Amino acid sequence: MKTTNQVKRSNRLNKKLYVQEYTVLGFEVSFKFTDIDEKTFDNFFSDIIAFVESRHLILGGAGGSDSFVIYVSSYGRYVSATEQDRSAFEQWLAERDFITESNVASLSDAYYGV
Repeated sequence: MKTTNQVKRSNRLNKKLYVQEYTVLGFEVSFKFTDIDEKTFDNFFSDIIAFVESRHLILGGAGGSDSFVIYVSSYGRYVSATEQDRSAFEQWLAERDFITESNVASLSDAYYGV
């Protein structure tokens, strides 16, 4: 069986499938909180949204009052998050003293997870 890179497709189909030159990259982020109050928790999410939007990124994920896993990618169509975005996010999390553990994964394919 041929892999995605070995299949000959039209440019239009590659674009629809977000493959080859149209691959979109993003990164996964996981973090845990220490015991924080509700106001700090709410402010943190307001701040994280402002930070992400300032870099023209979007995020989605799930979690609770003690940990979260999110995926971050670019807001633009056919635009990838960059290594600079990933590093900036990692540094931004490190500056929050109520986050006990954080992991910012390498860039990966936002549509196919590879």
